[in-house]
Amino acid sequence: MAGRRALGRRFGWLWAAFAVSSYGTGLGFGAFPLIAVLVLHSGPAQVAALAATGRVVGALVAVPLGPWVEFRRKRPVMIAMDLARFGALMTVPLAFLLGRLGFAQLLVVSVVVAAADIGFRAASGAYLKALVAPRDLLVANGRFEATTWTATMVGPPLGGAAIGLFGPVVTVVADAVSHLLSALGLRAIGGGEPRPVRTGASGPRAGELVEGWRGVLAHPVLRPLFFNAIVVNGLIMASGPLLAVLLLDGLGYAPWQYGLVFALPCVGGLVGSRLAPRLVARFGQHRVMLTSGALRACWPLGLAFVQPGAAGMVLIMAVQFGLVTCCGVFNPVLATYRLDHTDTDRVARTLSAWSISSSLAIAAMTAGWGLLAAVTGTRTAIAIAGVLLLATPLLLPRRAGAPRGEPSVLAG
Repeated sequence: MAGRRALGRRFGWLWAAFAVSSYGTGLGFGAFPLIAVLVLHSGPAQVAALAATGRVVGALVAVPLGPWVEFRRKRPVMIAMDLARFGALMTVPLAFLLGRLGFAQLLVVSVVVAAADIGFRAASGAYLKALVAPRDLLVANGRFEATTWTATMVGPPLGGAAIGLFGPVVTVVADAVSHLLSALGLRAIGGGEPRPVRTGASGPRAGELVEGWRGVLAHPVLRPLFFNAIVVNGLIMASGPLLAVLLLDGLGYAPWQYGLVFALPCVGGLVGSRLAPRLVARFGQHRVMLTSGALRACWPLGLAFVQPGAAGMVLIMAVQFGLVTCCGVFNPVLATYRLDHTDTDRVARTLSAWSISSSLAIAAMTAGWGLLAAVTGTRTAIAIAGVLLLATPLLLPRRAGAPRGEPSVLAG
């Protein structure tokens, strides 16, 4: 079967590094807001500022990372980004033990981690395209997607239990150590990697900062996918805090119920990621991407009709399972399609531009939907996001384009 295809020892180390980092991030999910509330006694405005500032400023800091990553060996960059995240996160428990932890430090750490996340994703996408044969890219991306959903399903509940037993700082330590282990796994990959050659001037040029956006916006297939992904992710993420307020405050859900209704449906991500290669083999990459991309927009509107009790929990889990399953199919197909249609010497800049734009859009939409909820009510704001999502399939490309920038597999 395509999903069981062996991709070699070096991909195995890359996958292991990705897995340990993903599980660490899952364990540490939500730790910073809890630290802000429980340790620093911050109010709602400060907690919201922490979430938005880290994402926005981190994205802006990451703007020059795209061209910087493009012309360097990708594996050392990935290791450096892992070590940067490890070092930044470890300052939090150290400051806590010394009694010096403050809100400003949490802001700085969140910015560093957000920027390093973007740099890591840009380097890892380019490295994967060079490491894995073109026919295996979808299988590789499907395995990453399955790992992500497994970590999302298992990590936050375990992290919540650890926080209850040991306090919120312990999950930050787990997250930090996971990045250190990821760096060690990446180092174990070994093998050669040619240094990219910069043509023309030796130093960075101003035009390179926008080269990723220029390449995406000029591409007839990537452009609609770019706008579709930004809008869909932004609307889904913007509804998340509102849904938490509705369930926990408005409908009286217990915290364990809230965690359960979002953790269990992550099984759909495993199902979707395993189905993706088989569906593509049968129906074609573009058709699967178009269908799963359209279907994933149909589910969130149902969350506006949730009610208290067991019936409400079943509704949420059904909606989330459908959404996550469609995302589990769509995400690895999109990741593969994006690599296939990006020139090899522009991969890092393209992925960096994509991540930066997504982070900024999510922050802006989250803030906007918070204001909308204050005016219209929480349930109405969630419904508006769901209705707008129904229109997002119009942004998907109707025709497939020819792949570009065929990679050369790295020497073992």
